[in-house]
Amino acid sequence: MHAITKYDMTSKQVALVKQTIAKDCNDDEFNLYMEVARGKGLDPFLGQIIPMVFSKGNAAKRKMTIIISRDGQRVIAQRCGDYRPASKPPIYEFDKDLKGPLNPQGIVSATVYLWKQDPKSSEWYEVAGQSFWEEFAPIKDEWANNEQTGKGYKTGKQTLDDSGNWARMPRLMIAKCAEMQALRAGWPEQFTGLYDEAEMDRAKVLDLTASEVVEKEREDHRMRVIGADNSITVTWGDNWALENVPVGKFADEVMRFIRESSPDTVAKWQDVNREPLKRFWALQPGDALALKKEIESAIARRPSRPANDEQLRNHPMMAG
Repeated sequence: MHAITKYDMTSKQVALVKQTIAKDCNDDEFNLYMEVARGKGLDPFLGQIIPMVFSKGNAAKRKMTIIISRDGQRVIAQRCGDYRPASKPPIYEFDKDLKGPLNPQGIVSATVYLWKQDPKSSEWYEVAGQSFWEEFAPIKDEWANNEQTGKGYKTGKQTLDDSGNWARMPRLMIAKCAEMQALRAGWPEQFTGLYDEAEMDRAKVLDLTASEVVEKEREDHRMRVIGADNSITVTWGDNWALENVPVGKFADEVMRFIRESSPDTVAKWQDVNREPLKRFWALQPGDALALKKEIESAIARRPSRPANDEQLRNHPMMAG
């Protein structure tokens, strides 16, 4: 059984979607929404895919964002054939000093690990997604009216939006954000440009478009990580935990990892860390070239699977 799309809906069903699920969409937005639903094979009537229109009253900022519910996310992921759901619960970091009205449980972050199959070795490895409370929680400014001027002004206080589930189920909401981050990291072709509704709750209270929220999240993350412009987020073997490594120490840390790891582990590490390696290449091309040779040399020690010319041309630090 395949998902309902506008190509196999009756005219009454299409009209029903337009009048209910997509009632905020104009014609162009509605057509785009239905095309994405068809392309992703998701059913609007089951709530697997939802259109969310931002800045409806501002033509210059107006933008529709496609929301994929958790059910829809897992439908897409299962169809990939190289996906397995998390085999362990999310990992949370807490700070009791943060506990308060804006953060009921003092959550710093949540990390979710999904499983992806390597197409070459058929081995399974974990893909991490990490989300920070301060980046996604829908915290809004409190406003009051000036009795003399009749204009609104910020009181300087903030509150956690309680219209959704962030105040009632904070761990679930931040974990949903982390899971979507992992899906984008492991399966970018299927999930780039798609968002979980929990990720957009902050956008609703700030009245920002999806792209503005994502850019703000990236900026906040760079500001939060000390020396963000001088560090690279990388994952290592064993539990494949995330770590921020200063650029100046990156090559040394990778060399240490190579010396302590088997050729197969190095090959898997290289595949998992394609983006960090490309970032290092952009920041330190000279050191990156030397490191590239060391990685290739380590992988080439595999007697049954030596590196070939095509593999070297497609090396992650040379891609893009």
